[in-house]
Amino acid sequence: MGPRSSSPIEGFVFCENEHTALEQFEGGPCAVLAPVQAFILKNIVFNRDSSNWRQMTEEEQKTALCSTLSEILESACSRPSTGFCLVTWAKGQGPHTSTHNNTQAQSQPQDMPVPEGSQPPPEQQPTALAAEDLGFEQFHSALHKRNIMSVSSLREEVLSLYHTWRGCCGVLLFLYSVILTKGIENIKNEIQDTMEPLIDPVHGHGSQSLVNLLVTGHAVSNVWDGDRECSGMKLHGIHEQASVGFLTLMESLRYCKVGTFLKSPKFPIWILGSETHLSVFFAKEMSLVGPESPSEQARRVFQSFDPEDNGFIPDSLLEDVMKALDLVSEPEYVSLVKSKLDPENLGIILLGPFLLEFFPDQDSGIPDSFPVYHYNGLKQSNHNERVEYVEGTALVLGFEDPMVRTDDTPVKRCLQTRWPYIELLWTTDRSPSLN
Repeated sequence: MGPRSSSPIEGFVFCENEHTALEQFEGGPCAVLAPVQAFILKNIVFNRDSSNWRQMTEEEQKTALCSTLSEILESACSRPSTGFCLVTWAKGQGPHTSTHNNTQAQSQPQDMPVPEGSQPPPEQQPTALAAEDLGFEQFHSALHKRNIMSVSSLREEVLSLYHTWRGCCGVLLFLYSVILTKGIENIKNEIQDTMEPLIDPVHGHGSQSLVNLLVTGHAVSNVWDGDRECSGMKLHGIHEQASVGFLTLMESLRYCKVGTFLKSPKFPIWILGSETHLSVFFAKEMSLVGPESPSEQARRVFQSFDPEDNGFIPDSLLEDVMKALDLVSEPEYVSLVKSKLDPENLGIILLGPFLLEFFPDQDSGIPDSFPVYHYNGLKQSNHNERVEYVEGTALVLGFEDPMVRTDDTPVKRCLQTRWPYIELLWTTDRSPSLN
């Protein structure tokens, strides 16, 4: 995975024209911004009374951002008894006001955040830009770490630091807060290769471990369900259903396979990964993430015995699969099923015939079509270089129908790892970009 996460000077800045969308500047840290955006959408679209989820006042933006940052910090905390860490500017420290004439900042006043606790004048907006001259040593000498022992205090402190999160290096300060709240040793224990950095030092790409840490609270390197054994090594995966999901173009290229806990999250919001970037796809249709149907459970269990995604298992594993699904698994019956599913005695059981035998004609409960939205925080990746949600309609078919073939774009190929026969009709002239 290779989402870029290289710009250390960005803050969490909402777009002027799309009030609930965070804007990412050139070379920005999407490995942090995209998960935060996904959780903001979860909290706005599904937890807020207002029907117009695209409109927010500045006070509502403050509440939405800070409650989301607190939620991610709470998820990252391994043990409540150890408390939480917030990394902020030390008193009297922090970057100074910049006078750089940066072309990206022409749309808003150029003002750097003042030390925490101070409020910027109402006519000035903290910007995510400038401070290019802030060196490594100077930056770290200006930081202050504070420990907080209760969730209520954490939420109050995060809210009070709103202008810090919005200002220069706000994204990096939040990332440091998550890492120290989780604990460096805990991250090392969860990450597969302790030599793997969370952010690539050359290209600035955020690792899968970083994305998983922000999405699930666990810095595991893999996206499959549960743990797997490989040559005597235990490889850690995702252990419970995530609140927001993750899909990746890399799966369509067969580099990996995302498990059910990320493919079927609690809310119909998915972070989409390309080779170099992260964006967000979402819908309001809760049936997309309804309880797992028996056939979906059977598919997941069968595939857990097929880690290489061959689409079949050795017939010697059929009894184990049937036991795991609480099907009748008496040896005589298993033998009968084997002969029916493997009439040519090839020694393998295919997934399709297995599902048809035990779970025929099961309706998924998903409507045939529903509205969908796509977010990409990079201005240059949006039409007219304005960050806006791209609206569309998704058609989920049970089979491939050439009569309704729409396009073959990276967004569609990414979504087909979740819905193999999905078709997308966008309201814009061009499909949204994954990059």
